[in-house]
Amino acid sequence: MTQSGTEALKGEDWAGEMGARWLANLDRFENMIAPIGAALLERAGYQAGERVLDLGCGGGATTLAIAETVGPGGAALGLDVAPMLIERARARATEAGSLARFVCADAATARLDEPPFDRLFSRFGSMFFETPAPAFANLSGMLKAGARIDLAVWANPRDNLWMMEVMGVVRQHVDIPPATPRAPGPFAFEDRGYLNDVLESGGFSDIDVATYQGLQPVGGPGATPDEATDFVLASMAVGRVLGEQGAGVRDAARSDLTGMFTRYHQVGEGVMLPCKAWLVTARAKPVG
Repeated sequence: MTQSGTEALKGEDWAGEMGARWLANLDRFENMIAPIGAALLERAGYQAGERVLDLGCGGGATTLAIAETVGPGGAALGLDVAPMLIERARARATEAGSLARFVCADAATARLDEPPFDRLFSRFGSMFFETPAPAFANLSGMLKAGARIDLAVWANPRDNLWMMEVMGVVRQHVDIPPATPRAPGPFAFEDRGYLNDVLESGGFSDIDVATYQGLQPVGGPGATPDEATDFVLASMAVGRVLGEQGAGVRDAARSDLTGMFTRYHQVGEGVMLPCKAWLVTARAKPVG
């Protein structure tokens, strides 16, 4: 085991490397989390004419779905910090003839030249703020008083084996420090008490949380163990970590990842590992 990887996992740079990785694997990423997004959209229950802000919209799939629901009398605006993802989202909207619009900006500090929104939506786009309470306060300023927000965030890692099993294999080949609780990243809001504190400090109330549990198709539905391994190495930060250790370490880790994914492979379904997410609803408090 090499010791040189302990500093390799840093904050995810969505405007740079991680955004580029997401774009390069866009279909597999979106297909992998599509069931959770569908559950969040159903819970949100958008109506024609509503104005919706989609936080961390990525490649725009959820924004396009929202735009279709709210119709020409409403609005769907996707907001993301990654320019390459916003470019792809705009191209998708053009291809689909959608009225969805997209803005590239940091939601923590952005000032949008838009009327206040009725709703806010985010499928795994709200967990990466360096200072989350001020960021949510900024978002609250983009919403009408009483506006409803609907967020999907990952629950505790121990119930998300799609991540835990991968990290267990990777740590057999390179030392990676334990994640810092509450630090920006996929599991920043695993602690629901902390999540409540952030939302309340950011200007939201009436917080309600539902649990989503299911099986996550790593690499997308139908992926083989080899394809799931390729997806992890190409799209997740651990792929970069392993690549920095040299071909021998990377090849050994690849073999072990494929073996692990083989245990979870279901014919006709893909590599299916348990996942758990919080589906969060809250309301923007009136100013003052």
